Amino acid sequence: MGGLVYGAASGCTDGGMGWEGQLNDFVLKANGSLDYDLINNFGYLSIHEMTEIGKAMSKNIYNSSKLYSYYQGCSEGGREGWSQVQRYADQFDGAAIGAPAFRQSHQQPNHDWPQIYEQSIEYAPNACALEKIVNETLAACDALDGKVDGIVARSDLCSLHWDPKTAIGQSYSCAASVAFNPITGGLGATTPAANGTVNENDVSVFLAVQNGPYDSQDRHLYVGFLPGTDTSSNAAGTYSDTTGAYEVAEISDIGAEWITELLQEVNSTTLSLNGVTVDTLRGWMLEGMQKYAGTLNTVWTDLQEFNEAGGKVIHYHGEADNSIPTLSSVIYQEQVRRVMYPNASYEDSLEKLHDFYRLYIIPGAAHCSPSAENGSFPQTVLGSVIEWVENEVVPTQLNATVLQGPNEGKADKICTFPYRPMWNRNATEQECVMPEKEVLDFWFPVLDSLPLNSYGNA
Repeated sequence: MGGLVYGAASGCTDGGMGWEGQLNDFVLKANGSLDYDLINNFGYLSIHEMTEIGKAMSKNIYNSSKLYSYYQGCSEGGREGWSQVQRYADQFDGAAIGAPAFRQSHQQPNHDWPQIYEQSIEYAPNACALEKIVNETLAACDALDGKVDGIVARSDLCSLHWDPKTAIGQSYSCAASVAFNPITGGLGATTPAANGTVNENDVSVFLAVQNGPYDSQDRHLYVGFLPGTDTSSNAAGTYSDTTGAYEVAEISDIGAEWITELLQEVNSTTLSLNGVTVDTLRGWMLEGMQKYAGTLNTVWTDLQEFNEAGGKVIHYHGEADNSIPTLSSVIYQEQVRRVMYPNASYEDSLEKLHDFYRLYIIPGAAHCSPSAENGSFPQTVLGSVIEWVENEVVPTQLNATVLQGPNEGKADKICTFPYRPMWNRNATEQECVMPEKEVLDFWFPVLDSLPLNSYGNA
């Protein structure tokens, strides 16, 4: 309903699932077959139909000869936004798209990778050890942007200057904690106090999550998370009262249900790791690519028609997102640049791309939200899109606000990617700089495991 604050009529749809429903509640028919009508509705069709109805109603109600229409959404909502911009060139004048869940065939099985890796080495770290490695990363990389504020704002430089193996032998200590159960509203499992030193296995798990999976032939399967990102929510083991040790945690619901229901077509929310290897993971990703191309995968298509229609997109993603890898957004924009402007230089193609599509990597931000105490987050993205479309105010930097900590309420600016922030010696003035080639290459990893050109299609 974000459009209401701008005086706009707003719409939403349940996609045919009911307001309390989830796709996995309905994806299988009674006979065990997939409900492709619902999958297509979820993938792109329901929002399109809602928009066409909403635009027609608004035009009649307000008796307007000119109607501007916009999209706003984050995460799955971000994926849905691209599904519209890619398919219907003149449906929206602009879109504010955050942390899109691109490539469901990659994104969802990728949730299973930490547990698959831990099973392969027969070791699960505790959350305290992983948090220690993250804290050591922050200490080593915080100042690389010229400003000490508890945020890794230059994860690219961090990847070149910091080796997590340096944390081996560092001591950690965490008090006991009790989990909150959001379903019952009561207290859940208790995690005992943890004391020890970071070992090689802790760092090995940390790096596996950060780098993403490589198959048995050492080919890069998919991306991981950027330096400075909290990995404990993905990779921390579960403490067993029976054994007194940390064991490999159960695979997340999202990762399990994609495999069982959408690939195996079995009505189950649990997934066994027995016999599962990284090559099994590769097979799941390949099967999903083939099965859901054009619906849930948000396959890349030419955005030239959208550009020619005058459409504008602001695309943003937290640099410390621990749910949807930030690099997935970077790779997507690079796909667009290379395919739309194959014969132009890097600088010239960026200039053309930025005429209608800009990506912003938000330092310190988590998934669709701020995380670091002094981290800022954009609060008026849709407003910036509107200003760009209707008043030609180009968002060379994205407006943001610090939402917590001692600098709460302070205004901030986010650089247009691939430009990255660098502060002067007194940390009073920020400049957006183009990284040198070695640093820039960090953002464009080669994904050579699956049979696709990672920068030519999705």
